[in-house]
Amino acid sequence: MSIHSVNPATGETLETYEETAPRELEQILARAQEVFLEWRTVPFADRALRMRKAAELLRRRQTEHARTMTLEMGKPIVQAEAEVEKCASVCDYYAEHAESFLAKQPRATEAASSYVRFDPLGAILAVMPWNFPFWQVFRFAAPALMAGNVGILKHASNVPGCSLAIEQVFRDAGFPPGVFASVLIPSSMIAGLIADPRVAAATLTGSERAGSTVAEHAGRHLKKTVLELGGSDPFIVLADGDVAAAARTAADARLINSGQSCIAAKRFIVVEALADQFIERFRGELQGRRMGDPLARETQVGPQARADLRDALHRQVEESIKRGAKRLLGGEIPAGKGAFYPPTLLAAVDKGMPAFDEETFGPVAAVVRAKDEADAVRLANDSPYGLGASVWTRDRACAERVAAQIEAGTVFVNSFVKSDPRMPFGGIKRSGYGRELSEYGIREFVNIKSVWIA
Repeated sequence: MSIHSVNPATGETLETYEETAPRELEQILARAQEVFLEWRTVPFADRALRMRKAAELLRRRQTEHARTMTLEMGKPIVQAEAEVEKCASVCDYYAEHAESFLAKQPRATEAASSYVRFDPLGAILAVMPWNFPFWQVFRFAAPALMAGNVGILKHASNVPGCSLAIEQVFRDAGFPPGVFASVLIPSSMIAGLIADPRVAAATLTGSERAGSTVAEHAGRHLKKTVLELGGSDPFIVLADGDVAAAARTAADARLINSGQSCIAAKRFIVVEALADQFIERFRGELQGRRMGDPLARETQVGPQARADLRDALHRQVEESIKRGAKRLLGGEIPAGKGAFYPPTLLAAVDKGMPAFDEETFGPVAAVVRAKDEADAVRLANDSPYGLGASVWTRDRACAERVAAQIEAGTVFVNSFVKSDPRMPFGGIKRSGYGRELSEYGIREFVNIKSVWIA
């Protein structure tokens, strides 16, 4: 079978790849098991040397890798370049901190010596999405490999070039063959990989449906999982919020990666007193963003990654309008080639509409009016998702009070939500479980072992 890499800006086929053959897949699994037994004994300092080399290679090849991302999934080139740098930074971060994060922790007991140690698990299967095709992989791989695990990447089928390029980075950085391997296989083969005794655990970033499937198979075989799933993140503007700054940031938060981000702000919940003023400014900000060729440096909004995803997004918009939402901007599929969809603003959005109830994975902003702070919190939490949230207020006490009430894994005040290697990242409710990044992320795929010496 073949996998086709298609440029979503033009609809043209970029390259055709052959799927990983069953015999080759078996060799990859056998090699992963064998190399893990050696890799787990390699000192942190030696692992760090290779991880810093990976960071160096990413920076050196930034232009090349950014172009691959842009061609395969349509990310605006400037954002693709920033993604490569972020990957390099997470490699540097864990090269520096992994040893201290996983250092033996003494415990005071009546034993002669007692402590907790952190041992790697083995081969970790990573099922990764197309929207941040380098970052999602490196934020898993950097901590997992520094912890002494090995990684097997099953990437999204529309970014095979990115998948193979990432494997090449680790190979060229001096990681032993098999410490990180990319497999080009259909999703139907994931269950078999999870069942294989040589796979110790699995991590997935993707849709709620994909996460449920991976969790089901992993549960059947009693294997650890970390799931980072969808989101319908609230962006809350309270009565004393800075409307101009909030509207400007709201556009950035909604349009990052052409709106195709799990932590992009999606529901803009504004207290009644500021709603009209915010909508006017927000509309102007969205209207001013340039959509076009993602390889052009002035482009701020590129195509959607696939035409079918664009069409599904448009159906959500049309259904929301049918149920009472008001279209203030965009909302129409442009003529011409490519899977483009314009920045779209919907007002009068309420529960019962797809723009409120579902994840809209594209440049569609839904404005929801709230009576007051308490109502804003209620609306924010009235969602099956709990990934991130943004709160706008000048009152520090109010900010901390609201942040404590929001049901999400991440809350940013007077800023848009983003992942940072120094902070744990993940969701609650149907946005998944487990954490990536920081010391919490590197400890997800280790055996937290108690040792008691009498």
